[in-house]
Amino acid sequence: MMIRKLRVNTRLKEDDVSALRRLSVQVRQIEAGSLIVREGDHPQYCCFLLDGLACRSKIAETGKRQIVSFHIPGDMPDLQSLFLETMDHDLTAMSKAKLGFVSHHALLEVAKARWSVAQALWRDTLVDAAVFREWIVNLAARSAPARLAHLMAELRERFAAVGLIAGQQFALPITQVDLADALGLTPVHVNRVIRELRGDGVLDVRRKMVSLNDAAKVAKMGGFNDRYLHKDQGDT
Repeated sequence: MMIRKLRVNTRLKEDDVSALRRLSVQVRQIEAGSLIVREGDHPQYCCFLLDGLACRSKIAETGKRQIVSFHIPGDMPDLQSLFLETMDHDLTAMSKAKLGFVSHHALLEVAKARWSVAQALWRDTLVDAAVFREWIVNLAARSAPARLAHLMAELRERFAAVGLIAGQQFALPITQVDLADALGLTPVHVNRVIRELRGDGVLDVRRKMVSLNDAAKVAKMGGFNDRYLHKDQGDT
């Protein structure tokens, strides 16, 4: 999954892929709600998602949680820990998840030996930053329905890029409270927006599944343009 994700944004040669496959990976299963890495930790490993969903979040002085990103299979959500010694946010499993852990030393060694791998890892962090910028705009400049529409359009594109979407449906094992914490809304407001969009036949979120009944309309409603995902540089 990690290789598939890196290939979305970078053209990797077979020698690069072979070097990545030789990495020693510790695979762990964790339960929903478990902290993978805690703010203040000093990790010696980077993780990547093999299955499940995770999020990065911060807790404000008021105790309110703000989810700042969602992560799907293939993502390496703590790649920045290669160079930033201390975690400045929490990384949490939002569903039962399977993760692979690779030591910082091993990743740095393969990056030193394989320039294309180093580029892929660097580009992945740059795309991550681009997604953060788009999330800031989403929270600051869009209405509640547009925020939800934009998030769902983005997740659809990201799931599709790693082959995890069936038609216009994808699994999203989160609650309306989680959505509220990601969109800067209350759970009651999120519920109202979902019912409104369901009634309009645009999209639906229920039983931890998202259905985009009109993907083009969802994208237009959310002002979604996938340019910031930078998918055009990878292998097809």
